[in-house]
Amino acid sequence: MVNHMAEHTVTFDTAPQPIHVPTGTLLVEAARLAGVDIHQPCGGQGRCGRCAVVVREGTVRRRSTLRLSGEDVANGYALACQSVVEGNAFITVPPQEAIERRLTTDLTAAAVAVPAGYNPTQAQTVQRVRLSLPPPSMDDQRDDWSRLQTTLRQQAGIELIRASLAQFQQIGRALREGNWRVTAVLDADAWDCPGCPARLIDLQAGHCPEDTPLWGVAVDIGTTTVTLWLVDLLTGQARAQVAEYNRQITRGEDVISRIIYAGKNNGAVELRDLVLETINGLLETACKRVQAQPADVVKATISGNSTMIHLLLKVPAESIRLSPFVTAVNDIPTLTAREVGLNIHPEATIDCLPGVASYVGADITAGVLASGLEDSDGITLFIDVGTNGEIVLGSRDWLVTCACSAGPAFEGSGVVNGMRATKGAIEEVWVNGATFEPTYRVVGGGKPRGLCGSGLIALLAEMSLTGVVDKGGNINTVLPTPRVRLGEHGPEYVVAWADETAHGHDITITRVDVDNLVRAKAAIYAGFTVLAERVGLPLETVERVLVGGSFGKYINVEKAVEIGLLPDKPWDCFHFLGNTSVRGAYLALIDREARARVKAIAARMTYIELSADNTFYEAFTSALFLPHTDLSRFPSVQAVP
Repeated sequence: MVNHMAEHTVTFDTAPQPIHVPTGTLLVEAARLAGVDIHQPCGGQGRCGRCAVVVREGTVRRRSTLRLSGEDVANGYALACQSVVEGNAFITVPPQEAIERRLTTDLTAAAVAVPAGYNPTQAQTVQRVRLSLPPPSMDDQRDDWSRLQTTLRQQAGIELIRASLAQFQQIGRALREGNWRVTAVLDADAWDCPGCPARLIDLQAGHCPEDTPLWGVAVDIGTTTVTLWLVDLLTGQARAQVAEYNRQITRGEDVISRIIYAGKNNGAVELRDLVLETINGLLETACKRVQAQPADVVKATISGNSTMIHLLLKVPAESIRLSPFVTAVNDIPTLTAREVGLNIHPEATIDCLPGVASYVGADITAGVLASGLEDSDGITLFIDVGTNGEIVLGSRDWLVTCACSAGPAFEGSGVVNGMRATKGAIEEVWVNGATFEPTYRVVGGGKPRGLCGSGLIALLAEMSLTGVVDKGGNINTVLPTPRVRLGEHGPEYVVAWADETAHGHDITITRVDVDNLVRAKAAIYAGFTVLAERVGLPLETVERVLVGGSFGKYINVEKAVEIGLLPDKPWDCFHFLGNTSVRGAYLALIDREARARVKAIAARMTYIELSADNTFYEAFTSALFLPHTDLSRFPSVQAVP
């Protein structure tokens, strides 16, 4: 019988010293206590196998060996998120996956077009005013706050003002240090409180120079990547753009995994801290580029999907994944940096843009604004391809939206040799139709380590065109090539032999992998076809297809059409817009009218819950072929001999 009160010594090879934990402690928790970070891309559910460690000595109990072969277990491998300590142990932690690909949004100078005719006095809610106050005397003994209010009315026309306790604690000192000449930064006419008093953000001693920038930031919290633009609110110019992978990735690669992780122990706090570390790190980098300080930033507009916003604010997100799939809040009132934890001016305004539903968040409302879809005369389809594919169909007159759970396959997860688009990932593949031999391109050059999303799309298309897989996704095992074989997971195709790879193991795509990819593309295709059917429009009437999100920039249109991920339309119909979420956040940051339009967009959208729609299941089933059961939908693919 196991003594659950006993303590055991666990030593990690990368930790400075051993730790003592009770029987039943998960290895990931023991590692955390030892200061060792073990990535859990599936949120600790034991699905991805990428938290595997090696038990060199001692006793652990493996509650699951999913993703581990019998040989792996014999060699001491264990899933850290599924294995518990039952005795003293020595653990080796393999090198954690590094994110090495330079992000294309990480620019030294922003090339962002400021909206024509930008006038900060009219467009911007945050303003800076220089004031000269009459000093107190025996004949004028008004308190400092009353004196400031009167001067604001007389010199700036601001009738009402409010301030926090922290500001009251500093007003007197600022007035006296500036010899009764001060610069006030205020936020007036907030979208969530029209007609409310202006809010005092900062009161600086003295009159600052006229050309001193007034800093704001636009932030997109993506499930994979966080992007930040540092903007001078006086000119509307984005002065720096930076991006980094969301540190929450180590606790779940998709939103469902993170919601599950947030519900465990202290998971919600940990996820909130991880995303704050990411954003605050980007703030430091951006500010250094313009010789500013994070404390100089007085306003932030934040976009992101509903789960990301909930996790940032530590709002419980469990209801998002449970029927009937509702958020705690879609439209969050303005907050302060002090409340949120951003390392900018503590009284800075934090404006989280509104979402529509659990799986159609602020990243989509901001994206619609940035793409111009809301002003489009013609029928336009907007797609954000990712783990949770969000889709909008419409024009200036109407907008319908839905989300379809495509799964993490396009992000390289849930695939035996899948990986993110980091150094060593195969990102493009070609297969010779006569010899079935592949050639490929690797991110960063050198030997490959796995397949990322764009590489998987290209590979699946090439395998379909050359007959390595049939229309149902079955691998043809009788082809005259050693690259097709039976593996541990069934039929598979070898993309790279062991001696060609960085880790010395074959890189393959299995029948199960193909099935996951086909299901992912089928979900997205079914999503936009159901939207079109719901409004009674043939898909052929769509004039433009807008693809948002950073992932979209790497998709090969031809190959995405060949597998049935995108509709078969002329190439000039497709427009790849990059990160529309941060662009929309930027527009809302600098222009109160744009911010009002985001709110109106969210209100205009008709959300369709596909899980309650039988037609979606039928459309999904029909799309579970390459490219589709109805080949007439893909004439360009049908024409290929």
